[in-house]
Amino acid sequence: MNRFLCLLPLTFIVLLGLTGCEPADQKNSEQTQITQMLEAALGKQTFARAKTMYNEAAYIPPQCYTKTQDESGQGHNPCFVCHANGKRPNFFNDTDLQLEYGFTAEYTQTNRWKNLFRDFSPQISKISDQQIRDYVKVSNYLDKNGEIILARQLQQLPEQWDVNKDGKWNGFMPDVYFNFDELGFDRNLQGEFTGWRVFAYAPFAGAFFPTNGSTDDVLIRLPEAFRKNEQGEFDQNVYRLNLAIVESMIKEQAIDISAVDEQQYQVDLNKDGQLNIATQIVYDWAPKENKLMSYVGQARLLFQQDKINMAAGLYPKGTEFLHTVRYLDSNERGETQMSARIKEVRYSKKISWNNYAQLSNYALSEIKEKHDFPERLRTFKGDSERGLYSGMGWKLQGFIEDAQGQLRPQTYEETAFCIGCHSGTSATTDGSFALPRKFANNHFKNGWYHWSEKGFKGTPEPKMADGRYEYTTYLQHNRWGDEFRSNQQVYDKFYTQDGVLNQQAITELNRDISILLEPDLQRAMALNKAYKVIVEEQSYIWGRQAMLEPAVNVHEFVKTGTPTGLNAVLR
Repeated sequence: MNRFLCLLPLTFIVLLGLTGCEPADQKNSEQTQITQMLEAALGKQTFARAKTMYNEAAYIPPQCYTKTQDESGQGHNPCFVCHANGKRPNFFNDTDLQLEYGFTAEYTQTNRWKNLFRDFSPQISKISDQQIRDYVKVSNYLDKNGEIILARQLQQLPEQWDVNKDGKWNGFMPDVYFNFDELGFDRNLQGEFTGWRVFAYAPFAGAFFPTNGSTDDVLIRLPEAFRKNEQGEFDQNVYRLNLAIVESMIKEQAIDISAVDEQQYQVDLNKDGQLNIATQIVYDWAPKENKLMSYVGQARLLFQQDKINMAAGLYPKGTEFLHTVRYLDSNERGETQMSARIKEVRYSKKISWNNYAQLSNYALSEIKEKHDFPERLRTFKGDSERGLYSGMGWKLQGFIEDAQGQLRPQTYEETAFCIGCHSGTSATTDGSFALPRKFANNHFKNGWYHWSEKGFKGTPEPKMADGRYEYTTYLQHNRWGDEFRSNQQVYDKFYTQDGVLNQQAITELNRDISILLEPDLQRAMALNKAYKVIVEEQSYIWGRQAMLEPAVNVHEFVKTGTPTGLNAVLR
């Protein structure tokens, strides 16, 4: 056990279930100082489920403190992927954040993500390659019988996880078995559908590239009415169609499907004006012009009765997402793959419906709030047991590794970390990142598969709405594979020693995104070790980004209104 834990407040030690501490090693004065600082920071959370926060602006991600100019005056713009002009029904236009740092509150001008600036090499050197390989290959989510470890723990609820002291867990109960059939549907140990379906997608540019430290996967589940036929019975074909309809409404484009007889569902899916055989969900939604679409099965009946809402760019109320963040593992061929061990289980559920006017008002109120009360920080309703509410109709909750590598509920602060990106930028569609980026037409299984079935190799580069290659555009304007400009491996692969873009590498990237996304084995193991140090320390309040060297391209303090040095806005 990491000796630093002996210095943690007793309540925090009890929370994590830790015992058997040894005296701290006083010889390492630098590590002792870091330990004492972390103890003081965690000491603010005398009860880790409370709303007391070390970093009251934890919703601002560390990437927002990036230095956008290097020492030679060369500009680097990783900001455009999050801060552009949102597409309706995302009414945020935050392109100004590409040109200046917008930390209106004095408190937010200080970068509290201390793990960015630390040198983890002494701790990393103490972890052997074999130790980290063995560690990431062991699941902390499923036991040897395939049962969900975390669900069993929550059913026998530890007192320290019970926020409202009612003796039961009132939050999300993990129920995904990662046991996928040929269509990507998850099934429990009895072979029954759990309602979850996994899909593959183009990773979001920057931090979510696996080469920067983590792999991840995403599943979606629609409410029960979307899984049932009009007789109220579970119907897999109905569910598949409704998932395709939701995808079409979110992307606002046609989605290929297996041939179906529209007569069976009484819905003109291909919008040709008659009920016949359809091989596409054709997007045709303009209510003011009387152009409408519909769900099928029981959801169709409820939609006709105005008991279910539908709109372009919005998910039905009750939609759920599950997102796991994992270590980097490799197969026998040395190719990057997802680890069995999970870093985080992230869960979100849409609990209320907001129409376009309400979402527009939300975006406008954010502008007014910053103008009228610049020093006021965001606060979130909820708690770590039931989840935190985004303000845009979604509830978010999460589980994260404890010091021994087992999953535990996230604290209030650790969950607030997730909300900023999902409720305050122009990059999302109804608060989501993954489904709008799902692989679909002409892709393997129309995108309904898990990364364990097929990895990135051979996947062509995604294009932006205007036809530009997305990752190429990122590399052109940021010149590195991450916001912190710390991924030397990506830079060396795509730029020459003279700083000229390697066109041959770009051509290969256009055909195969794996050459950008996947690190070599040595880098993968080093990143795994760096993150494991954070796990052992439980220093998430200082940041979760695995860094192999202290960051030099990140501000520790930056005044609001400071120009970024970038001359043009990217959209």
